[in-house]
Amino acid sequence: MDLLILDTKLFFLINQGSANGIFDVLMPFFSANGYMLVLPYTIFILWCASRNKDEAHAEVMQLAIWTIVVSVFSFLLADWLANALKHAIGRTRPCNILEGVRIIAGCSKSFSMPSNHATNSFAYAVPLFFMTRTFVKLKWRLYPLILAALVAYSRPYLGVHYPSDITAGALIGTCTALFVIALFGFAAAKYRTRPYATMLWGGLLVISVFRIFYILNGYLDLSPDEAHYWEWSRRLDLSYYSKGPMIAYIIALGTSVFGSTDFGVRVCAVVLSVLSSLLIYKLVIEMYKNESAALWSAAIFQALPLFTTFGVIFTIDSPFVFFWILSLVLFYRAATAESNACDTREHQLSAWVLLGAAIGMGLLSKYTMALFYPCMLLCLFLSDKRYLLKTLKPYSAVVVSLAVFSPVIIWNMQHDWVTLRHTAGQAHVAEGLVFSFGSFAEFLGSQVGIVTPVAFVLMFYALFRLYRSEKGRQSAFLVSFSLPVIVFFLLKSIQGKVQANWAMTGYITGIIALAWYFAGPSIASSKIGIRKKKVALWICTVTAVVVTIVAHYPWVAKLPPKLDPSARLRGWHQLGAAVDPVYRMLSGFGPVFVFSGSYQVASELAFYVKGHPKTYCINLGRRMDQYDLWPGMNEEAERLRRDSRNGDVTINGIFVSTGDIEMPPAVAEAFDRFEKKIVKVYDRGNELRVYSVFICYNFRSLRTGATETY
Repeated sequence: MDLLILDTKLFFLINQGSANGIFDVLMPFFSANGYMLVLPYTIFILWCASRNKDEAHAEVMQLAIWTIVVSVFSFLLADWLANALKHAIGRTRPCNILEGVRIIAGCSKSFSMPSNHATNSFAYAVPLFFMTRTFVKLKWRLYPLILAALVAYSRPYLGVHYPSDITAGALIGTCTALFVIALFGFAAAKYRTRPYATMLWGGLLVISVFRIFYILNGYLDLSPDEAHYWEWSRRLDLSYYSKGPMIAYIIALGTSVFGSTDFGVRVCAVVLSVLSSLLIYKLVIEMYKNESAALWSAAIFQALPLFTTFGVIFTIDSPFVFFWILSLVLFYRAATAESNACDTREHQLSAWVLLGAAIGMGLLSKYTMALFYPCMLLCLFLSDKRYLLKTLKPYSAVVVSLAVFSPVIIWNMQHDWVTLRHTAGQAHVAEGLVFSFGSFAEFLGSQVGIVTPVAFVLMFYALFRLYRSEKGRQSAFLVSFSLPVIVFFLLKSIQGKVQANWAMTGYITGIIALAWYFAGPSIASSKIGIRKKKVALWICTVTAVVVTIVAHYPWVAKLPPKLDPSARLRGWHQLGAAVDPVYRMLSGFGPVFVFSGSYQVASELAFYVKGHPKTYCINLGRRMDQYDLWPGMNEEAERLRRDSRNGDVTINGIFVSTGDIEMPPAVAEAFDRFEKKIVKVYDRGNELRVYSVFICYNFRSLRTGATETY
């Protein structure tokens, strides 16, 4: 017999053959409120653990608590997997396609295979059954499994799932739970020998799984910068107008594996954030031989909204922070190798060469990496390694870094030094020496906000106390790579606007100072009680976590779009969906130019219109951007006409601009005629933005303005 026919017969056997008045009352309850029946059992296992009065009482209670944690984590992971499979399989629910189905509690339009109810129930129940076997009797441990089976059975009874849906769900939930149980057992064994490293790896695993879930579920669209860097990755080069090529290379790597999707663009942000924390942990171990301070350093790094943002959003700051931390590790090792008599001259020199390579990689990511040079020299000057300034070793690192950075120099030589012009414009060089106390106050306030007030105060207090009390290489290292960066941008903000994230690397060693001062047996904190230090650390971390959660789910705070900084990362897929049918329609008549006067809009359209069409950013009186260095619409039209058989090809266009605007005269003159439509994008009922979409017919030639600024 065909399996689909058998599945249908079994479905009707449950849906109709077992129908009775009692089940008509119970099954909707089990389906909708099954979780309520498992809560008493959760309390019950805690009660059973508390009754254990022997020497293993504490261990049993810990096992009971961890059982609940494993059950919750299994539930969340299984629910995510089931949702992903459900959309991938796309099976229609029986109540939507079969005739004669008894529908008791409504019929959803979502997909059917597998059943999330069955998946989640068994994912939560299996740890409760297996992990409590040492302190709960078998007859009671069967309760969660029986409850899970009743929840699963209720789904075909209500007419919303096939039997195969609940079978698949039960298998997925059970396998997921067994995997998490095995993972917990492995971690528990490791914890006995390496507790701090185990907590670090476990925490990073949980955070990374959450970030992957967050990206895949599309809570935030790509930011305009992310979309623009993705555009770069489609045209790999030695460098680009405003930044080095590292971001484009990494995105190209991610999309080559996972495709041109949000996850493909952002997956390396997750990886680099994990690697950054591991490097911080390693650095603190090498500096202080203290695992507690190392763990706290890595944890605070992951908690602060300044850094956790770039574990999801993939801009140049993700690789920049990673290479800065890598350079910190290599610099500390290179300086320390000079004190080790066992290290050969070749080994010592290779340490400086590796440092130079890391700095060069950082420069390819973000030019602010150049601040590492003065910080490095200042650290050597303030420490007992001052004699190295008279040797070639630190300067060899500079030479190597410039060699790695040379592709950017070569590219700029070929493009009239546009990056230098752009950077000078960003730094307000042409404005000369001016004083803007408003921008200074804005920048200072932004620093307190992105680091959180508690961490901001504790960092500077720790740096001050450590430098005064612990005269040595470590304190000089922490201060030299922190204060100069932050002070530089504070002073720069007096002259002009400075972005909140520009000083971010200055807080990395600040985090280490905070963790060592409050978590380690430092001399400076010897007068502070252990309890007070722990309270300060926990307040700092919890405050950062709360702010970070709000940053990930800003709608919880119910901020209006104008006050919500994440609003600029939402609504772009809606714009792409609105433009896509127009693009498909026009494509039936020949080539179509999708373009805007904004590189942000052009880049987002390239990503979110199906098929990722080539887009253009025309110059209607704006500063230069990367699109100006690529062939424009006139060049592409000339190529298309040249390649056509008779030299005549119809080219239409879609011009998109933010706001309800009139058609710019230069664009209107470039086409025979045009039509206008308004597109509004919303988020949770709030209007985010309004776009003018002009459908343009028969492109001739576009007359645009010259570059006004860089």
